[in-house]
Amino acid sequence: MTIALTTIAGIITACLAVSLCSLSSAIALWLKPETLKWLVPNLVALAVGVLLGDAFIHLIPDAIQRHGAVSEVCLTVLIGMFVFFVLEKGVRWRHDHNVDTRPTADHILPLAKMNLIGDAMHNFVDGILIAGSFLADPLVGLTTTLAIITHEIPQELGDVGALLRGGFTPRQAVLYNFYCSLTVLPGAIFTLLLSQVAESSLIVLLPIAAGGFIYIAASDLIPVLHERSSLIHLGGQSAAFATGIGHCH
Repeated sequence: MTIALTTIAGIITACLAVSLCSLSSAIALWLKPETLKWLVPNLVALAVGVLLGDAFIHLIPDAIQRHGAVSEVCLTVLIGMFVFFVLEKGVRWRHDHNVDTRPTADHILPLAKMNLIGDAMHNFVDGILIAGSFLADPLVGLTTTLAIITHEIPQELGDVGALLRGGFTPRQAVLYNFYCSLTVLPGAIFTLLLSQVAESSLIVLLPIAAGGFIYIAASDLIPVLHERSSLIHLGGQSAAFATGIGHCH
């Protein structure tokens, strides 16, 4: 199949636009430390809502629609959770069994690294979706890109909040978050080179990504939210959690 140069240009432009959305989190660079200290737990709660909302409202239903077998999709979600469990075991093993829940100056918590892995995979899937929609119809590609961009901005803020909580400096958090966003390009290139294989791979990639999101939110991020349990924190974090879910609806 010959792909028009205008279509390829549209796909690359759309992917770059999605990647640049991650820089919206650069607001963290201009906030005072006191403001960040108050904001980060709420951003983590936002990340939890977005991750769970994305998994249950978008990724799993999309996988079921493509596959048709609910039980097999659910099994793949569980496989995704298991894969991320094993990945985190590997991440933790490298730190000499350090199980502290707070970062130090020279130690980045596993929750931050797991969030980067999950985010990179998610952006790779977005690249497949963008390229696939452009190959079907450029107008559909544009609509898909705008939908992804709208969804990305609050997710990027939540991701940076998780990275800050995991021990990264604001500058590192913004940069690493941007680097992860660039995996949208390999996803698009994978689709351009192997469009039929890429489309069928979504049946597996979507539920595995969903399983990873559920694991990261439940295992790494929600326990962090329980470190502060006053009524003020309950109200703020609950509102941020609900906002993340509501944005995915």
